[in-house]
Amino acid sequence: METTYYDHGTAAERWERARMFFDAKDYAAAARVLGGLVEEVPEQTGLRLLLARAYYHSAQLRRAEGELRAIVERDPVEHYARLMLGRTLERQGRQEEAESHLRIASALAGDFEQV
Repeated sequence: METTYYDHGTAAERWERARMFFDAKDYAAAARVLGGLVEEVPEQTGLRLLLARAYYHSAQLRRAEGELRAIVERDPVEHYARLMLGRTLERQGRQEEAESHLRIASALAGDFEQV
C-alpha cells in the first residue's frame, strides 16, 4: 500500500480507518494513520493515547513512550497515560522507572492501599 492510503480522506475518515485497523489488531497500520492525525492536531489526547496503544501493541515501545511522555508533560494527572507509560517502561525492562508512574496512576484512580 502506498503512504497516501494512510493519509487519504478527511480527519474523521482517517480516524475511522485507524479505529478499524486497531480493532482488527493491525496495530502498525493503525499507527501509520494515527501518526498523521497527531501531527495535524497534537493537542488531542485521545488520538495520542490510541497512537501510543498502537505503538505498544506493535512493539514500538520507544515510540509509545514518547507519545505517553508528551501527554503526561501536558497533563500530569492523565491517569491512563501514566498507567500505560508505566506498563511500557516495564515492558522495556525499566522497572524502577515504571514504578513511580504506576504508583501515580494508582493514586489518580483512587486505588490506595488499605492501612
